[in-house]
Amino acid sequence: MYLTASMLYDYIRCPHKVWRDRYGPQDEKNPETNPFVELLWERGLQHEKETIKTLGEFLDLSAGGFEERFEKTKEAMRQKTPLIYEGVLIYGNLLGIPDLLRLQSDGNYVPIDIKSGMGFEGGDEEESADGKPKPHYAVQLCLYVETLIRLGFAKERKAIILDINRNEAEYDLLKPRGVKTPQTWWEFYEEIKEQVWALLNDKTHNSPAAGSACKLCPWYSSCKKWCADRDDLTCVSGLGRSRRDTINADLGIMTVNGILNLDLPKIMAQKRKDKKFLHGIAEKTIDSFMTRANVLRVTKKPVLHEAIGLPVVATELFFDIEDDPTQEFVYMHGVYERSASGERYLSFIASEVTPEAEERAWKEFWDYVRTLKKDDFAVYYYSHHEKTTYKRMQKKYPRLIEETAVGLFFENPNVIDLYKIVRGKTDWPLWSYSLKDIAQYLGFRWRDETPSGALSIQWYSEYLKTGDEKILNRIKLYNEDDCKATMVLKDALARMAVGE
Repeated sequence: MYLTASMLYDYIRCPHKVWRDRYGPQDEKNPETNPFVELLWERGLQHEKETIKTLGEFLDLSAGGFEERFEKTKEAMRQKTPLIYEGVLIYGNLLGIPDLLRLQSDGNYVPIDIKSGMGFEGGDEEESADGKPKPHYAVQLCLYVETLIRLGFAKERKAIILDINRNEAEYDLLKPRGVKTPQTWWEFYEEIKEQVWALLNDKTHNSPAAGSACKLCPWYSSCKKWCADRDDLTCVSGLGRSRRDTINADLGIMTVNGILNLDLPKIMAQKRKDKKFLHGIAEKTIDSFMTRANVLRVTKKPVLHEAIGLPVVATELFFDIEDDPTQEFVYMHGVYERSASGERYLSFIASEVTPEAEERAWKEFWDYVRTLKKDDFAVYYYSHHEKTTYKRMQKKYPRLIEETAVGLFFENPNVIDLYKIVRGKTDWPLWSYSLKDIAQYLGFRWRDETPSGALSIQWYSEYLKTGDEKILNRIKLYNEDDCKATMVLKDALARMAVGE
């Protein structure tokens, strides 16, 4: 049994998946790959193929079994082959397949992985070459470097990510992970490798956790059922795996019901005596978890903790965008408009993945906004994503709208992120405070059978390939329902504000 780079990647994303892939109940695993995940694979492979075409001559070792390719890889490196594609590296229980192995001037090799994203954290094209490495990239590169060193084909603990723009991001694996984290990336890798190996050999066993980030995983339903059956602490919104494990260990509390009647003064007295006790969990956080647990298990209805004021205006806009983060491309801006004259849905669409189409759709959105009576309309959206994306787009298309204008739009008190209100001033009898979960709790139903922002991206990809207007209409329908769901939430918050 080999420990592979993909296992390290999976562990960073979800510490439980490594164990569950090997020992979990296979009949509970979804055998069908999520269409969006398939799209990501396809795009990754396509980007890799296009990148490879630009590299000139190389030795292709992508065909054959692992052992055969390993022998060919070693021989190619002994012969000082300048560039090797898909070579196999094996040492002991480690197996790695870097996209490229490139000969250096000192006769050693450096591993290179081709990625269809940015090379460093943040995804900013203007990031400097010494940006912060991505942990899931770093551990993979460490495995490649370790096998190369142990096989005698490398000396330095350095590797390269060839990113979406074909820029090289060099990972110095002996550097600290951060200003406040003196642990090096190599030490981090050694720690993760040991944990993964213990899971693979069933020497340790960690637990599932409920989280919205898990929805694309084939184990999502299985893990969610496990959490529900055991009344796991991660059923409380915001109480994730790390905090769950800390509370389990330090308080011996394993269930949601178990935190309903915690003695908070006693707990805080213990924290003052022992700095390691409930490390990283403050009094305010514990109190919020107790409140959410009470809403989830006892009152079973939403609670407004402090007053909110929503503007009274002639026109209300409920706003949502559809974008593909893998390409940093916004393909739809949707608005559901409500006024005294009625309700209507508007969409501004990029019909092809080009800067011209993206800019044109965005211009149409701003042209529409400028037709509204100043200071007599309100805009509601859910989460900071729209704001962050629009600021990025302004840098991309500065001639269309000034940076200050975008800033003033979102700073307007009538432009409201409902997520901030939900998270900061309310609690709900739900595991997740996502718009979909809250709107469905309030009785709203999406017309599409599988409503999903991720699937919207996959639908848009299909539309581009086929030109099928039915697919485009499906995206519009989904986006309109997202906008309507925002309206349903706003109305519910307005009723809660007056005590209804």
